[in-house]
Formats: sequence, structure tokens, C-alpha cells
Amino acid sequence: MNETRSPLNDAEVTSSELERLRAAVHRAEQAERLQRALFAISELSSSDLEMSHMLPRLHAIVGSLMYARNLFMALYDAETDSLEFIYMVDEATPDLHQPGERIAMDDYAQALTWYVVRDGLPRRGSMQALAQQVPGPLRARGANAQDWLGVPLREGGQGGQVRGALVVQSYDQPNRYGPEEQALLEFVASHVLNAVQRKQSQKALEQAVQAGTAELARANQALLAEVARRQRGERLQAALYRIAECANDVGTMDAFYSAVHEIVGDLINARNCYIALVSEDGQELHFPYYIDEQGGQGISRRMGRGLTEYVLRTRKPLLVNRAEADEMIAQGLFQTVGPRANSWLGVPLVCDGRTLGVIAVQSYQPEVLYSDRDRLLLSFVSHQIASSLVRRRTTESLRRANAELEQRVAERTDQLEEQIAVRERVEAQLQHQVLHDALTGLPNRSYLLERLAWLQARLQRHSMRRFAVMFIDVDRFKLVNESMGHHAGDEVLREIGRRLQSTLGDSDMIARVGGDQFAVLVNDAHTVEAAARLAQRMLQVLDEPMPVEGKHLFTSVSIGIMLCDQPEAAATDLLRNADTAMYRAKLNGRRRFELYDAHLHTDALRVLTLENALWSALKQRQFVPHFQPIVSLQDGRVLGYEALVRWRHPTQGLLKPADFLQVAEDSGSMEAIDWLIFTSACETIAARKDFTGYLGLNVAPRHFRNPHFCQQLLDMLHRAGLPASRLCLEITEGALIDDPERTCQLLNELRSHGMSLALDDFGTGYSSLGYLHRFPLLTLKIDRSFVAPLTESPANEGSASAAVVRAVVALAGSLGLSVVAEGIETQEQAEALRALGCHLGQGFLFAMPGPLPAPLA
Repeated sequence: MNETRSPLNDAEVTSSELERLRAAVHRAEQAERLQRALFAISELSSSDLEMSHMLPRLHAIVGSLMYARNLFMALYDAETDSLEFIYMVDEATPDLHQPGERIAMDDYAQALTWYVVRDGLPRRGSMQALAQQVPGPLRARGANAQDWLGVPLREGGQGGQVRGALVVQSYDQPNRYGPEEQALLEFVASHVLNAVQRKQSQKALEQAVQAGTAELARANQALLAEVARRQRGERLQAALYRIAECANDVGTMDAFYSAVHEIVGDLINARNCYIALVSEDGQELHFPYYIDEQGGQGISRRMGRGLTEYVLRTRKPLLVNRAEADEMIAQGLFQTVGPRANSWLGVPLVCDGRTLGVIAVQSYQPEVLYSDRDRLLLSFVSHQIASSLVRRRTTESLRRANAELEQRVAERTDQLEEQIAVRERVEAQLQHQVLHDALTGLPNRSYLLERLAWLQARLQRHSMRRFAVMFIDVDRFKLVNESMGHHAGDEVLREIGRRLQSTLGDSDMIARVGGDQFAVLVNDAHTVEAAARLAQRMLQVLDEPMPVEGKHLFTSVSIGIMLCDQPEAAATDLLRNADTAMYRAKLNGRRRFELYDAHLHTDALRVLTLENALWSALKQRQFVPHFQPIVSLQDGRVLGYEALVRWRHPTQGLLKPADFLQVAEDSGSMEAIDWLIFTSACETIAARKDFTGYLGLNVAPRHFRNPHFCQQLLDMLHRAGLPASRLCLEITEGALIDDPERTCQLLNELRSHGMSLALDDFGTGYSSLGYLHRFPLLTLKIDRSFVAPLTESPANEGSASAAVVRAVVALAGSLGLSVVAEGIETQEQAEALRALGCHLGQGFLFAMPGPLPAPLA
């Protein structure tokens, strides 16, 4: 009976066989890649590449086997118990460890690499998984990776001594590394270590060979020098002394050259001798001395291809006979100039590394041939000849210089008085610049402090000579710079300085102490009333408009006054107290003056204490988000939450923004507080899987001046796990007019990533309604000031508030925008808003701001 197989069974068998074949192919490909990698590592270890060039190639080889964009290698030194990071590429913390940096193991304790080296065990996984693998606490080094794989570098393979660690890591994707990657990295690690150790051993051997060769060369040179000194010492010593005497002789240069010729003739045959010197520009060759029995003459010429020029080019002595000279001429090394000698010896004249010329001797008789001994003798005395020549030149130059100096003494004497006068004017100008402001010409802070110290000293001698310090700050000066430019701002400061100075007496002083701040010292201020009258005059002279670049600007100042009647007070304390009073004037509305008293100092200390507490609270993460729901006025459904900042103070309890917002803005800590709240709120909403609505974040105008704000926000959302489409950024009208072009570009970028935008406190600002269609807004939030009056007569649709709400709803509807009413506290207000067509709202009627409500069971 024949057995029949169904097509289904055939398909199953075929699929199973295909799967086995694919697995076999994968293993073969993996083995082939591994074999190529090991072969490449072996080639690198035997190559002549430096370590700094070999390590990046090892990195590339590991990258061919697995994901290794971030890789570092550390070698362990058992003698010093330290780690040396010989290679590191890390995209998150590129400057964490520099190549060659050595760190003691005690300073690196409980780090992942420390555990790998100490335990000799590979580690793999996320930071949370690794914390469970190690036997003790885990200390983070650098940025936390999504996935981390480190294996020990063992000498001699498995079971060998641990010599370091090889680590790869991923910051953008978890679970990149599995058992297969771990096995691969462990297998490759020993080969990588062998390559590194072989390269280190090769470098150490090369250094040892170089050191031995250098030592042998030094010993050989010393021996040769000693032999040469013993052979030439006696004869050369006398020649050198004679040449030195010639250098100090007061005779002419011709006599010096003749004496040198005679001295050389005592050492070697110098019947024919000449000295050639190079011109200052190096373009010509001059022959100040030339003796030749064949009638040759030393005629100056341009630098060419003669035998003398060859010695100059090579800067080495040259000894040649006629046959050798012919061979060199045939090779094109030089050309024949003048009579042909039977034997020629030339030596460069070198002093302080500069080649001055050549001294040469030549013979026309066959029986007179120069030897290497002659070359050594002439080479030795050439240095003394060159130095003597330089000394003679220097002496001649000094003689000429002295003559010129005597001639110029009379001229310089006539110029001296004029130079002294110019110097006095320059010194006076420099002293003025040191003590005065370059922009306004007024005294600067240094001058002011000197004058203030003088007044304090006078007050110590005469207790009735009281004076006043006034600290003046221009109101909203930053707006002038930003709207009209710094050139206009400088003109405004100059005009303010002139007007303020016009109100002072002859003995009073005004100084510019920085930026848009001035200080005034009132020489005699016996009463507070006198200082107050002067401050009032200062305010009045600034009431008149200032013509600046074709426009009339109105400016004002805030003034703080400190009456000084205590001689022991420090000058800086007096300025600080006046500054504190000025700050109070700004808080009270600007364009006014305030007198300093002890209460202001107490307030300043309170503000300083609060500033320090704010920074400490930031470090301790005491700022937390509270959430107020945004609901549908039709059915009460919660559509989103607005995150509001609260300070969980350790002693004062929960503080609202009004308790610390202004100080945080002034101290510069508010931006850091914002990002802390942004992050915490996003993480809280992302963790609530039962809520799918949106989160509203209040974004101040300062964030829109940060060119990287959008990317920082996207990075924060990615870390928190919250999609950008669930984020609604609430901005004020002030942000729209701060820099409309830049703000519009940034808002469009935010919208392109799916975020929605809401205009907060609509109706209370001063922006143009034209901005509503210019900017990519999706929501308008009606300010609570228009909602509160609806309580009095919710049904009265003719009331002013109802008319505003109705207009906003109509305007939003025509632009396709949604409307949210803020500050709803009563049911009557909610009913009135529904009747006016507003469908969304938030306020105490629905919920007080607080922690996110727990999910319903």
C-alpha cells in the first residue's frame, strides 16, 4: 500500500529545513566576521602604527561585530592599583576621561568598570539590571546608558590574570546586547589585549634600543673628541691664541686677513688662499682677501654654482682633487670658476649657527695634496676665524655707531623737551582714563570710592560735616537697548549724565558705576530734606524728552539715598545701602526716590536669605507640581491638567508662587525651577496610564530667548516618556511682542512636533489682535477678571464682562480656536459661560490645585 504525503506536510518539512539552513548561514556569517576581525586585530598588532592610530581601528573592528558607537578600554596596573583609560569614545560624556588618564581604583570604587576588573566577571544590561548584578552599591560614572556591556581583559585567555576592561554601551536603545554579543566581546577581548600589549612591548623595546644607541654614540663621540684633542691640541692652541689676538688688534681688516693667512700657513700649505664672504642679503659673494700664484682674482659675483657656493650650500668642509672635482662637475654639483687646482680644500666659516663665508686653500703642484688631517686642522681653526671675524665686524659697527650716536646727540637733545611734554600729556590722559568712564566722561567707580573714603576721613575729623550717597538706576533701560540698539542707549546714558550733573553743586560729584547706574556724592547734606530736594530736582530734569536718532524718548530714574553720619562705616557698605534704597524705589513703582533705613537692610537680608533658600530647594527638589483640571462645562469630563508650581518648604509648609516668584526671577533661579516642574509634571502624567488627556505647562517669555528651547523640551519629553502631542504650552501675550519674528519661528517649530499652544490671560495684555492669526495658536484662555463679574448677574448678557466673553468666543470660533475660561468659582459663573458659548473651563469650582488625583478603582 503506497503512503501518500499531503502538500501541507511537505510545506512544514520545507519550512523547518529552511529555518535550519538560515541558522547555519547566520552562524557561518558570524564565524566569518569573527575570523576577519581576529585577522585584522593580528595584523594591527604587528603593524608599525602608533598606539593612538591603532586603537581607533580596533574600535572599528569591534563595531563590525556589534553596536559599538560608544566604547572605552581601560588597563589595570596591579603595582599601583590603578586604571589607565587608553581609549574612550563616548557621545554623551566625551570629556569624561582623556586618553592616558590614570585613576586610582579606590577613587573609582563601586563603578561598573571597577566591578568588572575586581571580580573578573562580565556585566551586561541596563543600569537597573546591573545594580542587581553587582555584590555591592553601584556608583554612576558619566551619563546613564540604556544598555551596557563590559568584559574583563584577561592575559592568556579564560582563567588568566585580569589586565583591564573593554566596555561598549548604548544611550539610545535598550537591550542592544545579548548573550551572543557578550560571548563575542569576551572572545575578542583577549585578542585586543594581546594586540595592545604587543604594541606596548614593541614601543618599550624601540625606546630601549634608541636609548642604547644614543648612549653608544655619545661614548664614541667622546672618545673621538679625546683622540682629536690629544693630536691637535698643542699646535692648534697656539694658532687659536694668535687668531684671538688678531681679533683684538686695532689694525685694518686687510691686516687681519693677512695675519689669518699667515697663521693658517703655519698649520698647512697655504700658498694659495682666499676668504669669501656672503653679503647681508645672501645674494652676492665677496672676496675681501685673495692670494693666488696663477693670477686668479677675487671678483665679487652673484651667488652661482661655483665650488665656494657648493660649500656654502652644504655647510660642510670639502676636500677634492682634480679627478674628484671632474666627477662632481659631471654630476652637476658645481661648475668651474677660475683656474683649475690640483687639490682644493674649503671650510665654511660658521658662527652662532650662521654661515658667514668660506676660507679655502688650493694647490697647483702635483706633489702638494691636502689630506684629511689638513681638513680637520682647517675646520678646527675656522670656528675661531669666524668668531674673530664677527668680533671685528662688531667692533667696526660699534665704532660707526658711536660716531653716529655723537652726531645724533644734539638732535635728540632738541627733541627731549618735546618728548617730555608729550609724555606728561599722555600720563595726564592715562590718569584721567583710569579714573573716568570712557562713555560719559564722568568719574568711574574707582574715583568714586577714593572720594568716598576722603569724605569718611573728613567726617571722622569733623562730625558735623555729614554727606549723602545717592544710587541712581535708569528705569527700563534694557528696553531702549533692545528696541533702538546700543548706540542709542549710549547716547541716552550720556544725556542722563549731563542732566544729572547740571543739578549738582560745585563740590558735589557724580560717577558712572556701571551699566545704567550712577552714584552721586553730596558733599554737605546736613538734613534729609536737603538730599530729598536734590533728588526731586534730578527727577524733574529728566521729565523733558531726549532727542535720540530722530525720536523723542522719555526716561526716568529710581534713586536711593543714604545719609552718612557714621564715620566708621565702610565705603562699600554706604554704596550697598544706597543701592538697597534704590531697589525699594523700583519696587514701589519707579521714577521716585527712597531713603535708606534699618528696615530696608532687614528686607535686603530677607531677600538674600530667600535667594539662598531657593537654590538649596532646587538641589533638594523641594519644588513640586500641583495640577488643576481643565474640564468640559457640558458634562464635567476632565480633558487636561494645568501644572502649577508649589514649594514644599521644610518649615513653612506649602508655598505658592506669590511667596517667592519675584525673588526667583531676580536671582536667576526661576528658569531652573521651571525645568524641574516641567520634568516632574511630564513624568507624573506619563506614569498615569488611566489618563489620556493633555498637560498644560506655563512657559515664560525668557524661554523663548533660548535658541535650544525646542530641542531641550523634546529631549525632556523623550526621557519622561510623554508624547509631544499631549503637551500644551501656555504663553502670555508679553511673549508674543518681545521678539515677534523669533517667537513665531519657535512656535511654528513647536507645533511641527505636535505640541499645542494656548494664549494665557487673554484680554489683559496689550498685543494686537492681528497676532492671533499670525501665530499658530490653538486655544485662548479667558482671564479670571472677566469671569468673576459674571457672578453678580450671570444672566445679564448685556454686562461688560459678558460682552467681552461673547466677543472672545466669537473671535475664537472664526479663527478655529478653542476657549477655556479661568477662575470659575461658582455654579452661576459656569452656567453663564455655557450660555455665552464657552465649553471649557477651570477653577476652584471643579478642583483646587493639588497632587494628581489617584485613579478610580
